Amino acid sequence: MAGGKETPRQKMIGMMYLVLTALLALQVNSAILLKFKFLDDSLLGINDKTSVSNDNTVKSIQSKVEQAHNQKGDLAVLEQSNAIRTRTKQMIDYLRGVRDRLVTATENTKGKNEYKNMSAEDKVAITMIGGKKDGAAYEMKDKLNEYSSFIKQYVPNAAPLALDAKEDPMVTEPEQKSKNFAEINFENTPLVAALAVLSQKEAEVLKYESDALGVLASKVGAKNIIFDKIGAFASAESNTVAAGTKYKAELFLTASASGLNPSMTLNGSPLSVGPDGKGKVEFTARPGSFDQAGNAKAQWTGTIRFKQGGRDTTFKVTVPYTVTKPVMQIQSASVQALYFRCGNKLSVQVPALGAQYEPSFSASGASTIKGSAKGEVTLVPNSKEVTLSVSSGGNPIGSQTFQVRPIPKPEIKCIVGGREANEKQGTPVTAVRNMQLRAVADAGFSTFLPDDARFRVARYEVILVRGKRPAMAPITVNGPTVDLSSIVNSAREGDRLYIEVKQVQRQNFQGNVEEVNVSKTFNIPLI
Repeated sequence: MAGGKETPRQKMIGMMYLVLTALLALQVNSAILLKFKFLDDSLLGINDKTSVSNDNTVKSIQSKVEQAHNQKGDLAVLEQSNAIRTRTKQMIDYLRGVRDRLVTATENTKGKNEYKNMSAEDKVAITMIGGKKDGAAYEMKDKLNEYSSFIKQYVPNAAPLALDAKEDPMVTEPEQKSKNFAEINFENTPLVAALAVLSQKEAEVLKYESDALGVLASKVGAKNIIFDKIGAFASAESNTVAAGTKYKAELFLTASASGLNPSMTLNGSPLSVGPDGKGKVEFTARPGSFDQAGNAKAQWTGTIRFKQGGRDTTFKVTVPYTVTKPVMQIQSASVQALYFRCGNKLSVQVPALGAQYEPSFSASGASTIKGSAKGEVTLVPNSKEVTLSVSSGGNPIGSQTFQVRPIPKPEIKCIVGGREANEKQGTPVTAVRNMQLRAVADAGFSTFLPDDARFRVARYEVILVRGKRPAMAPITVNGPTVDLSSIVNSAREGDRLYIEVKQVQRQNFQGNVEEVNVSKTFNIPLI
């Protein structure tokens, strides 16, 4: 097949060829025969439309030649176009003749779209391969390849249209590689499959013709520039203007030529040119050396190249522009400082980028966790200072440094009988039966980061003291709550409860538990 950009119709034909190849490999039954017929019908319909389209291309070339006043070079292009159309029609007529020969040889009626016998593999083989390899497929191979050789002068990469199995990359089975073109396409092949093969070859012929006519059409008027599109254009110094300041712009005429087909570059790289002859300039502005106002000067260079008087003509333009430094807006409950080893949630927005804002984050002195909403990030500091760097679409936006605060230690409270124990005036003996030690987070820390402010007393020791000596063995408590009935039963007025906190824990925003270094003792008189 010829190279170059394919139309949707040509892509669909290629896909149908793949389907045809796959179907040929399957065991044939009535359902598959119908699929071959549907494939053949579709290809024929597409081929008829392609033929009409190629006719219109030749008419378009003729019209352009007349508009360019029938110049000698353009008339030669028109003559070549007509020669290609004539040669292609002869090839199509030949393939349709082989088609009719196949239909009648299998006892079906020529010209009708319904077949009494859709299989007839033996008669297909006799007609196309023959007893001594003198069937129609051998002559067809020569004619197809003669056509591809003819078209090669216009489409240099045009490959032969009829290949033996060893030359065809579509044939991968080793046992098939020894077959020639006729055998690989028509041996053990039902009628409708053979007809589909013919339709597919017809499609390839029309595709080559379309490619060749496209090449010739691009040559019409190549030496003449006719400016047939004139319009108005305005160029403003800025599309944004503040109230009370002047708006400045230039208004002028523009002209372009339909058949010019210019090539364009942006900073030396090829630029896509639309059907209207306009290059679409689009690139991501890179940060530069910003001045104190946050602006950086930059420029881009464009070239437009086209044929004028048979020679290449190139125009070059350099366009200055200003890159403004995006302003980051960082929002957080504690934006001035972060808390150590906590999930500090930030919202980083850059309004100037609008819908193009696609942030990514990195940090020194902290790990980052990207949030579910655009611009959200959680910083987990592991040092005294954190620098957050923000990029959008791979382009750096800026960075900001934060100081890191240590986590405030919780306050340990002893709750007995539903109240806080009184270390000065004493607590009734009976009240200490049910005791709880609570680790209460700092109010400010708890407000900013409630998910990181979950503290608990994990272990402590309770001793009943009488005078200067323990009155009973120490009680070790795992968890914040304990039943001290044994102490209540043994206690006397004037005894004391000595409580020493051994371990305090914190559960962070990720559910991980860590130990907190907190020292606390209670000395509670019993009354």
